[in-house]
Amino acid sequence: MRRTTRLLTGSALAVAAAHLVCAPAYAGATDGLEVFPSSVVPGGQVTVNTAACGDGGTAAGDASAVGAGAFTLAPSTHEGDAIGQFKVPPSAQPGTYEIVAACAEGGRRVTGDLVVTLTSQRQPVHPRGSVKTGVGGALGPDPVQTAAGVAALAVAAAGGTWLLHRRARGDGI
Repeated sequence: MRRTTRLLTGSALAVAAAHLVCAPAYAGATDGLEVFPSSVVPGGQVTVNTAACGDGGTAAGDASAVGAGAFTLAPSTHEGDAIGQFKVPPSAQPGTYEIVAACAEGGRRVTGDLVVTLTSQRQPVHPRGSVKTGVGGALGPDPVQTAAGVAALAVAAAGGTWLLHRRARGDGI
């Protein structure tokens, strides 16, 4: 009897934990307005989508909080999603702005946040200079030193080949 009770209690707790973990993620994906990228610099392009309007649903978007004005969300290739785009004005000030969309059928209203920053988080960083490896590292892109290194390797390869041929012929070493 105790074993059955423990098994049923454990199963019920596992189901409840799975529901708590999965339900918020599912609700956020269908009930909100997803903003990509969530952080953008002034003048950047923003894409928004939602599944709140249902299959084939359209919506009227409003990005006037950031100064972009109205835009349209139309059905996309993803089943049940409506997607739209707008451009953040170059004059937009840094801050967090609420982007709104209202479904054409039913008038359901969904919102999402857009963060405007002055620096792009996706800027590529290009390495500069030589590798700082300590003793024995590269001194820099000096063509004279590079040529000297290549010449030393060529002399060593030629000498090694000559010695191997002498040994193979039996000339002794």
